[in-house]
Amino acid sequence: MKILIVDDEQPARDRLRRLLAEDSECEVIGEAGDGRAALEACEALDPDVVLMDIRMPGMDGVEAARHLTQLDTPPAVIFTTAYSEYAMDAFEARAVGYLVKPVRRERLLDAVRHARRPTLAQLRSLGSDGTDTSAARKHICAKVKDSLQLIPVDDVLCFQADQKYVVVRTCDSEILIDESLRELEEEFASGFVRIHRNALVAVAYLAALEKNSEGQWFARLRGSDKTLAVSRRHLSTVRKYLADGAINKNERR
Repeated sequence: MKILIVDDEQPARDRLRRLLAEDSECEVIGEAGDGRAALEACEALDPDVVLMDIRMPGMDGVEAARHLTQLDTPPAVIFTTAYSEYAMDAFEARAVGYLVKPVRRERLLDAVRHARRPTLAQLRSLGSDGTDTSAARKHICAKVKDSLQLIPVDDVLCFQADQKYVVVRTCDSEILIDESLRELEEEFASGFVRIHRNALVAVAYLAALEKNSEGQWFARLRGSDKTLAVSRRHLSTVRKYLADGAINKNERR
């Protein structure tokens, strides 16, 4: 069984490696020190099991595990943490485990031996390390050809529905993701506002409202020459964000 160890502390990685060395069926094929490095390692090495620390700088283990759903064959994820109060009832299936540090040899080997590559639904249902289980991601993960591309949410200008996909637009790129606009709206409600049935705009990039000669309203975004249609249903909400000072009011008629 191929295993990837992910932890930001080298001593913790060394301990897990030593414990796994006692089982001839376990092969440690790599290590990573944070969530982003873990994703890259999973793409390159295709592990069967990932031993994933939860609290790590940058991208934490929970967010990394969520992004693993984009892989064709996601590995089984076994979380490790030093905080027993973060243990969750969500891991009822043996495919995804949860170990409290210091990890004991018997518990570790038992979890690894029973690990199975999880279904997409199982990975998407992962909870968090004691924080709000609906906490928004810091990155959007898109599958581009045979690799995963991470897009910082802070760089996203808008999400636009495109048939059964969603286009993620930044100042310099447009990338398709297989997610629903409704779910994105719920997850990023604090930073994005719906302006049309097919579009969510980042409040931080919303610059102005413009009205054309036919009476149609459009939103202008900072960092982009494009404007997006604003439906009458959502016009008052956009005006409110402008008027409330969340952004500089600059409405053109």
